[in-house]
Amino acid sequence: MRIAFASDDNQGVEGFLSAHFGRCPYYTLVDIEGDGDKVLDVKVVANPYFNSHVPGAVPEFIKSQGAQVMIAGGMGPRAIGLFEQIGIEAITTGAQGTLEEILLAYLRGEIKGALSCAQHH
Repeated sequence: MRIAFASDDNQGVEGFLSAHFGRCPYYTLVDIEGDGDKVLDVKVVANPYFNSHVPGAVPEFIKSQGAQVMIAGGMGPRAIGLFEQIGIEAITTGAQGTLEEILLAYLRGEIKGALSCAQHH
């Protein structure tokens, strides 16, 4: 399984989750072994839409990176719907911290579901 994180920096799992998925400078892609116990690979990619946000483009970009899950501090209801339409689980709960902390919480089942950002209501 590949999990994409909206990232404030390019520090991999030691870096921090971004508050908003579409306007973050990077995405960190974490490949997890099937049973969720082992990280197989970590890759950081630049957000091609960071300086020129194009509504609806980021979900397709994340899909092109092979992710099945997208975790961000927040995203609007339209983006959540777009992710769902293309088969990507959107996880947005206002979580803060390092990607490693959030990854472990997700794998333990402590973080799930999507709540829209208040700024998008």
